[in-house]
Amino acid sequence: MLVWQLFLSFLKIGFVSFGGGYAVIPLIQHDAEQFGWMSADTFRQTVSIAGMAPGSIATNSATLIGYDVAGIAGAFAATTGIVLPSLVLVITLAGLFYRLGSSRMVKSYFYGLRPIVTGLIVYAAIHFGIGNGWDALLQWKTWLTLLIGAGVFLAIIKYKAHPLLVILGSAIMGIVLF
Repeated sequence: MLVWQLFLSFLKIGFVSFGGGYAVIPLIQHDAEQFGWMSADTFRQTVSIAGMAPGSIATNSATLIGYDVAGIAGAFAATTGIVLPSLVLVITLAGLFYRLGSSRMVKSYFYGLRPIVTGLIVYAAIHFGIGNGWDALLQWKTWLTLLIGAGVFLAIIKYKAHPLLVILGSAIMGIVLF
């Protein structure tokens, strides 16, 4: 049953979603393409829409993919699957972490996760930035996108611009330029 497949897939992803939504986008894409739920281009569009909505991009992506694949029941199954592991783990581990949070082993564990999460986020950024292969580097749209990205980075780091203004400015630039 498709709804059950959605639930189990997103439950699995939910159990390994360390580092937030952007870190699990490659996992979601793998399952979406493996199970034939959507094409790579449709997936990129779905994740773009999920990123604009309030909340976690992973949860929003799960909801949109579930809805696209199996309607309301699919959206509910996918969302429940991706959220349930975090809910159970947070409730279960909250008491333990409260007691063991200052433990050297626990701190080392979280420091060890940082490079993994960073690598997954960088992979997702490159994959979405150059989604159509390396030939996309020769297109003017790619260079404009990189220029906008550099401007966003500069605006936030150097000028301490408010993220909402940067998002709004980027959206306007995207509408005008593309």
